Amino acid sequence: MYAQMVQSTGKGVKTRAEMTEEEARFQDRIDAGEKIEPRDWMPEGYRKTLIRQIGQHAHSEIVGQLPEGNWITRAPTLERKAILLAKVQDEAGHGLYLYCAAETLGVSRDELTQDLLSGRMKYSSIFNYPTLTWADMGAVGWLVDGAAIMNQVPLQRTSYGPYSRAMIRICKEESFHQRQGYDIMMKMAKGTPEQKRMAQDALNRFWYPSLMMFGPSDADSVHSAQSMAWKIKINTNDELRQKFVDQTVPQAELLGLTIPDPELKWNEARGHHDFSQPDWSEFFAVIQGDGPCNSERMEARRKAWDDGAWVREGLMAHAAKKAARKVAAE
Repeated sequence: MYAQMVQSTGKGVKTRAEMTEEEARFQDRIDAGEKIEPRDWMPEGYRKTLIRQIGQHAHSEIVGQLPEGNWITRAPTLERKAILLAKVQDEAGHGLYLYCAAETLGVSRDELTQDLLSGRMKYSSIFNYPTLTWADMGAVGWLVDGAAIMNQVPLQRTSYGPYSRAMIRICKEESFHQRQGYDIMMKMAKGTPEQKRMAQDALNRFWYPSLMMFGPSDADSVHSAQSMAWKIKINTNDELRQKFVDQTVPQAELLGLTIPDPELKWNEARGHHDFSQPDWSEFFAVIQGDGPCNSERMEARRKAWDDGAWVREGLMAHAAKKAARKVAAE
């Protein structure tokens, strides 16, 4: 099985002959479907890959609150306000679960935050796009959370135990978020002509950024081959993107909305939809900080970090006093 995976995923993966005896035993555990736990031996590359993936996932959950938090006070009804507030609170919780999972790998959340603020660590490119109308809350829930679920459901089977277990609860809550977004789009699409135009406009603007959420094409992905060999990832970027398109097209048809892709069509021979790829130059530009809201998002995170300094200092002072009293008592 491992040999087949090396052959199919290609670059950057050690062959059996290149592995140490310890690495080979570790790979045997992975191939057998065992979970790796924090105290187990693991290759340094495995640990670093997990820190990168879990950290960026956690940052995405936290930054992902910003486009939606912007609409809490402007939601059209009290019920919508309460639902959106609950959703934003869920995203904060997801970030905390993931930071805790990362901490089991020997990195603190303060270190992860510093890596984000310095630019060494990224978050999902989708959150660098603005939410201009209430219909965008529907598009974010339907498309963005829909893409997140497509990415995250397989991660319930990821090889690292703490990450796998965190994903179980996260996926349950993300499923609610996706339904909430689709419900908004349905109400808008079946409302007045102006509301339907707003829904279509939101779909037009968020369609391709949502496709980018799965990462670059497999041929251009730097980390996918090794991540799949270690079962940190279960599916390739292109597999998940295709599955998302196939699932979302009939949902759009039910809404009476049009996917903004003139090349989109069902391919009977493949059993899948053919579709246009996103503008990958745009994706890489946004990742490098040149998106519509990159500066705004990072400024919000820096302000939150700076504003929370007094809390961190107080906690550290309390911990130091507590430790000193314990030493004195001994």
